[in-house]
Amino acid sequence: MAVRIRLTRQGKKGAPYYHIIATDKRSPRDGRYIERLGFYNPLTQPATIEIDIDKAVAWLQEGATSTDTAHAILKYKGVVYKNHLLNGVKKGALKAEDVEAKFQAWIDGKSSKITGHEDKIKKAKSDAKSARLDAERLVNENRKKVADEAQKLAEEEANKVETAEEVVAETTEVVAENTEAPADTTTTAETTENPEA
Repeated sequence: MAVRIRLTRQGKKGAPYYHIIATDKRSPRDGRYIERLGFYNPLTQPATIEIDIDKAVAWLQEGATSTDTAHAILKYKGVVYKNHLLNGVKKGALKAEDVEAKFQAWIDGKSSKITGHEDKIKKAKSDAKSARLDAERLVNENRKKVADEAQKLAEEEANKVETAEEVVAETTEVVAENTEAPADTTTTAETTENPEA
């Protein structure tokens, strides 16, 4: 029986997550499996990967192969490196004590890289958020300036209208006074000239 380490899809449409499994090469993707080795969620930033390293290494030592995606995940988590070190012990190139020390040093270096990557993602998110807030603040300030200018223009127009109305009212008063005065004089003049009428 050829054993293959691969992914089996779980989750709903548009939101997948995967189980990392050891299964018979001939079984369907979501069919029966021999052993579940871990979990992979590509939707988180960075992707969430949980794997039992010892079980995965044991399957690789037994001759299991892996798909390309599963191999990339195993390589990322250090399973392939630990298998490489254990093969070196079998060949006599390394001692068993050296394997754990080298693997732990590799894990420490990898975790620092992962932490640095997570910090970059958090910083990029916070920078993007602050940039959005700054842009929104700028838009709000521009809107306020435009509203203030429009209000000033409206007040100036209202003042112009009021002054125009005052001028019109004054001129109508003056015109009315000028037109009323001669009319009164003519009527009194007519009455004084014609006392018999």
